[in-house]
Amino acid sequence: MRTLISILVANALAISGSALADDTDAQKIAELKEQLSEITEELDYLNSRVDKNERHTSVDRVEITGNFRTKAHSLHYRDVTWNPAIKVDFNDFGAKAMSGAFGDPMDPNSPLGQMMSANPDLATAFQSGMLQGVMPYVLSPRKTYDIDNDIYYTTRLRLNLKAKVWDNVSFAGRLSMFKNWGDSTGVQVFDSWRSFTMDGTNGGNPSGDWLRVDRAYFDWKNINDSNFYLSIGRRPSTYGPGTQFRENEMRGGTPSGHLVNFNFDGATIGYRLEDITGIEGQVARFCYGQGFESQWGNGELYGDIITKDTHLGGFNIDYINDGTNFLQFTLFAALDVNDGFKGTMAFPNQLAGIFAPNMYQDLQKFDNFNFVTRVQPSGVIGDMMLGGIGFSREEENDVKWFVNAGWTRTDSNGNAGMFGGMNTDAVFNAQLNADGTEIIMMPSAAEDAGTQDGYGAYVGIQMPAPYGKFGLEYNYGSEYWTPFTQAQDDPIGSKLATRGHVAEAYYIFDINPKMFIKLSGIYYDYEYTGSGTPVGAPQKIDDVKAGTAFSMLPVVDTAYDINASLTVNF
Repeated sequence: MRTLISILVANALAISGSALADDTDAQKIAELKEQLSEITEELDYLNSRVDKNERHTSVDRVEITGNFRTKAHSLHYRDVTWNPAIKVDFNDFGAKAMSGAFGDPMDPNSPLGQMMSANPDLATAFQSGMLQGVMPYVLSPRKTYDIDNDIYYTTRLRLNLKAKVWDNVSFAGRLSMFKNWGDSTGVQVFDSWRSFTMDGTNGGNPSGDWLRVDRAYFDWKNINDSNFYLSIGRRPSTYGPGTQFRENEMRGGTPSGHLVNFNFDGATIGYRLEDITGIEGQVARFCYGQGFESQWGNGELYGDIITKDTHLGGFNIDYINDGTNFLQFTLFAALDVNDGFKGTMAFPNQLAGIFAPNMYQDLQKFDNFNFVTRVQPSGVIGDMMLGGIGFSREEENDVKWFVNAGWTRTDSNGNAGMFGGMNTDAVFNAQLNADGTEIIMMPSAAEDAGTQDGYGAYVGIQMPAPYGKFGLEYNYGSEYWTPFTQAQDDPIGSKLATRGHVAEAYYIFDINPKMFIKLSGIYYDYEYTGSGTPVGAPQKIDDVKAGTAFSMLPVVDTAYDINASLTVNF
């Protein structure tokens, strides 16, 4: 381009010189040359602009945007109770003990003699005939305490990637870093299910100073000039409808945020119905995904695999989406759910003291050390179904409000691992270890089999306020409420997975169109244990505090999170 412009300018000067050769008016020639000089400078400027656009077209094929958020929390937990126990079939235990399977109880070196010596209360109760049927076997004395984490900082960086591949094909992705200040270990001590880092929750679980692939998928629209579209990859399945208001952003995911905030890999095939029905924004989608890979990476060549792949499938319909009103229906199922996921955790010394006493003897010498272990589930515990309806509306006065209702159903197949089965506890049987020197308790089956229905509600309103907007939200989950929202980045735990009541109030100060400050307070009032997991039977929090119910992991009665954040979009 620069060469072409230079040739044109040179020819213009040559032509003007010959045309004016006979002109004796030197002043006119000087004026003409000055004008040509100005034209040359202008052409050089235009040339630089054209070159820049050419470079952008040929090189910048991926559009990169993003946002940066830094957040400070003050976290407070009230009446945290740890009262661990397992349910043991003492009829089975007694029959084996009486048959001599565990050795002579009078021999202090026999497995039964060692167990009775180490647990004198158990020995007394057993000998007096008080242990019959399925009863709790208490593992540690009950403790109740408060916890205050007065200041807790996090930083979240998201990089959004977009690329137009062809007229009807595009790529989208998101890379995410989410970390605590002063911590890039990537592994948390296992004290709750939310501390268990796994594939579906990595995006909402503070890990370290590295970028994870939060989303990566392509969209193939108007297939064969039809209204069908296909999308495959790591799905946009987090921060869906309802949750975008508190995030102060556009709709972040496809499915209802009340039911699903969970990363998974899969595919969506959809059809735009508005040309047929005349209802603006109406889209029907069938979604498929895989939530767990049971064989690859799990030592399958040893031939011991007893878990199964977890497959997800269902329908998501945007019935109305006209810019003012939004109405969505969701129904999907998770088949062959296991009693956990692949993940990593730091094994807590508290559990080592209960389940691995020989190891604990060495760990006591290094009480500030935890070993990191890879965890995988022990078996399939059943299926799940989730359904919901959500409606939101943006009024002309900028008031925004929404209501959501959800339903979950868990169907136990009777299997159970150490922490339980599908919304039911495990029953443990006593058996000898591999070398016959110790009595160990192993889960044999679920205490109950069958279906359990859970219900949830989520409502909120956001209204204009001085310098920004003010919002109120409330959600409730019943005893068996079990949504897939574990990737929500609330540090106490996903508020929408709570079995109980949660209230939130927030104020968003808009600094400029690309930057805002948010002040928020969230209050949790838990009614049942097990929020955020389908494993184990829910227990009333008040009963755990009173010592009449038990939980393998610490449970929280009430908690609150007061936080402030600064977000910059770029």
